[in-house]
Amino acid sequence: MYLYLGSHPRTLILITSPSEERDGKPRKALVFRAGVNSTQAVVEFLPKDEVDLLNVVRLTQRGVKGCLGMISVENELFLAVVTSAAEVGNTRPSETAPEAVARIHEVAFYSVTSSLWDDIDAVSNVDTPDRDYNNPQAYEHPCAPLSKIISSGTFYYALDSSWDLSSRLTRRLARDPKTSNDIGTFDERFVWNEYIARSLLDFRERLDPLERDDFDRCQFIILTIQGYVGVFSMALPAPPTNGSPTIATLSLISRLGWKRAGTRFNTRGLDDDGNCANFVETETLFGTDQHCTSYVQARGSVPVFWEQQGLQTFGQRIQITRPHTSQPAFERHFVHLTEEYGPTHAINLLGTKENEAILSSAYDRHLRIARAGLGDELSITHFDFHSQVRIGGHDSVMRELRRMEAITDHVDSFGFTMCDTSSHDLITNQRGIFRTNCLDCLDRTNFVQDILSRTTLEQYLLLVRREWIHSNTLWLHHRELWAENGDALSKIYAGTGALNTSYTRSGKRTLAGVFSDATKSVSRAYINNFQDKAKQTAIDMFLGNMNSQRQVTIFDPIHDSVRAALDKRLPEYSHNKRCVIFVGTWNLNGRAPSESLIPWLFPRDCDPDMFVLGFQEIVPLTAQQIVQADPEKRRIWEGKILETLDRRHQKKSDYVLLRSEQLVGTALMVFVKSELTAVIRNVEATTRKTGLRGMSGNKGAAGIRLQYHDTTFCFITAHLAAGHANVEERNMDYRTIETGLHFLKGKTISSHENVIWLADTNYRIDLENEAVRTLAESNSFDTLFAADQLKQAMDAGIAFSGYEEGPLLFRPSYRYDLGTDNYDSSEKMRIPAWTDRILYRGLQLDLSAYSRAELKGSDHKPVFAVFRPSIRIIDPVKRAALSRLLLDSVLHTEPGEKLDDKLASMVLPEDFHSNELPPPSSDEQTWWDTPDLPNGVLPILSFNSHLYRHSKNPFEEDSSVDSPLSSSPSSSDEELYSAAIMTPDRTTPVTRKHPSPPPIY
Repeated sequence: MYLYLGSHPRTLILITSPSEERDGKPRKALVFRAGVNSTQAVVEFLPKDEVDLLNVVRLTQRGVKGCLGMISVENELFLAVVTSAAEVGNTRPSETAPEAVARIHEVAFYSVTSSLWDDIDAVSNVDTPDRDYNNPQAYEHPCAPLSKIISSGTFYYALDSSWDLSSRLTRRLARDPKTSNDIGTFDERFVWNEYIARSLLDFRERLDPLERDDFDRCQFIILTIQGYVGVFSMALPAPPTNGSPTIATLSLISRLGWKRAGTRFNTRGLDDDGNCANFVETETLFGTDQHCTSYVQARGSVPVFWEQQGLQTFGQRIQITRPHTSQPAFERHFVHLTEEYGPTHAINLLGTKENEAILSSAYDRHLRIARAGLGDELSITHFDFHSQVRIGGHDSVMRELRRMEAITDHVDSFGFTMCDTSSHDLITNQRGIFRTNCLDCLDRTNFVQDILSRTTLEQYLLLVRREWIHSNTLWLHHRELWAENGDALSKIYAGTGALNTSYTRSGKRTLAGVFSDATKSVSRAYINNFQDKAKQTAIDMFLGNMNSQRQVTIFDPIHDSVRAALDKRLPEYSHNKRCVIFVGTWNLNGRAPSESLIPWLFPRDCDPDMFVLGFQEIVPLTAQQIVQADPEKRRIWEGKILETLDRRHQKKSDYVLLRSEQLVGTALMVFVKSELTAVIRNVEATTRKTGLRGMSGNKGAAGIRLQYHDTTFCFITAHLAAGHANVEERNMDYRTIETGLHFLKGKTISSHENVIWLADTNYRIDLENEAVRTLAESNSFDTLFAADQLKQAMDAGIAFSGYEEGPLLFRPSYRYDLGTDNYDSSEKMRIPAWTDRILYRGLQLDLSAYSRAELKGSDHKPVFAVFRPSIRIIDPVKRAALSRLLLDSVLHTEPGEKLDDKLASMVLPEDFHSNELPPPSSDEQTWWDTPDLPNGVLPILSFNSHLYRHSKNPFEEDSSVDSPLSSSPSSSDEELYSAAIMTPDRTTPVTRKHPSPPPIY
């Protein structure tokens, strides 16, 4: 097909080429124009004869392979088209319809909205692979980083739209034949351009069936996976009855998941939805004219919350960021795996060194707990790969794995999928999956998966052609595919080819291979530390993860009006509840705990839902600590706080550490009630240095952001510049933090609904020392506050503009003689000041207390505030029902009827309720506390284990316990509504005791 540019108005036109039309494709055109803003397009699907091609310009002399979608970048709308691709091969040549795959080599982005970028090619820099992301050239095309990623040779698509590359063979065989060739049916976990193609897919769905069929035959839309596809065809000996050789095809398809996508040190562990980093489904396909065999494995990062910074002074230390709150997400991950693939056996290849041992221990602990619900569906084998190689070399790894009973038993029980080539009848089905991991899930993982693939393929050959097991050609191609697979996946995640591939290719460890691995290790260190951050941003932009991003829509007045009406009627499908958040800040002067924290943490008779505590100078600010901060002091304080929360008088709830973060002496900790961990999501932490112009962490900030139900919070603790006269330095520190503190996916402090600073701001009081002391002792706070430097900065709009603070009705918290209530009597005689402050911004925040505690363990007094914010909880089923009601109303609007008035009059029936969702709870009554189930606790003996039981074929349709909802958090309104009215009412059992109910999504 060809791409043309028209003017007046500016129009991009994709049309079928004469050669395509000779091959049977319809004579059609897809026309794009700009809508009312940079995120809306007008699209038409027209007969080619209805498009005026007299006054148009052909944009590229190359033929266009298809369209990936539309994206809005820098307030402009761009169309992404594939301009160069090469066929990899046909994965099932014996099929009547070819299942050929192409690899994308070049993608171009053309602006729909303006001509500004017409002369600047988005792929002009693709041929310079060493181009630095962090130093863009002048006038660089805004989509150049996206183009570089997609044009890297790791994206693939099906050459014919009649088959789905994103789904493994078992999935495709299980589909209804009527929808199996539908381009809109795919495995959304692996389609990387789903975000930018969504508007076109929705447009396609609105076409009538005949037009939709023409649209699909034109192949205007390309759906692409990232990973690796390799194909080899070979002649193998035939049985003696015939004599002519059998042509067999060996293929390897690796599909990289996009839901937690990113680079090595930027994306580790898993998210709250159970999606893990570097998750790859790898399928080995072996086909002849009689059978096609499929064997599927998975790899993925250790599924707990953990991070690993790249550039560190003493190694690459691993931090498990939410050690006490990973279990719900961990279980979601394995529930998704068992629902999709059946029983799962994890192979953990981590070693016994400190860093890897920490992860292995956490993995094993979480898995033992998860087995209480999943039972025999979930199991694990720990295999120290590096230790085995040191003992017996790489050759010994295969021998040892094949001797391990847990591995061989599962190889036998899982089996493989095999179907008849001519009839497509399923002969046998794979009944489980191996999930393999190491630290990066690259080199060691690929090595072991190669072994498992060969072992299973040998099992198949023993059944059909025993003599083929001894075919050198077959295993040579098998090794080559796995070596190429390892290199491809490693380049995506770590920036270089895989280690150990010389052995995978040749079966030997050579000196050249050792030198190659050393070179790759050095290259990885450089790329991961200096280039991956900008690459991560480009990946997030491509996937629609950036906080400020808006998805492109196609002009559709019906659905646009429904969306606008839904936004206005938020209170109708949501409700609010109050919670209590305790916020405290304390400069510790490097001191360890020495007294009870009860007066600080429980100044009022209430059990807060959340404690947010900020500390400054948690370690002495020495040169050694600034270079490499010791986390041990932070751990001591975390333990002391948990002990205080656990041993308090009349304890009503248990608390866990949700997240902590440290920047030298500044530390931030968030503790929550244990029953709330399942409804607090998207927890992230970050830091920002401000000392020595941003190079030193002796001053700076640590931030933690989270989402509590459907309300977002950002907490920042900071230590600003010291010195009575250094007001401007403090103002600059604030501005640096406010604008420079960044979380993942482009989120900043201003991205949140509620923001709370708890800091040693170091702002002083501009009065004489004696006057301040006299006024403080006489509680003359108004006079002191009038001379407060922070108040003056806020009044002038220089710092903390838009923030509020409670009334200062307590004496200045700085500076005291250690262990006393006496202000500084040392030689310096520092002027007392309110250095320790809590400021906030957010409509939901209601401040109910602001004071200090009279502790004596530091030269500062701890300060605290108690907030009672309103937390919004959206009912997705009710929202879906209201959306359907509004949509039906629009579709049945009579001529002359005012649409806005009609939409405003539509309400849900008073007796509407979701069969899945109980009525909201109140302070007096909770839905989970019933006479049959006191406090919502279900005895473990009555656990209904059939919810986790799977048939041998996980794709059978007679499973009575499968949810009608998609496992994706982005289920459509129609899916949610259908589920609400079709799902029978039933009680969902729990597997362990919880003080509070599990979340309902």
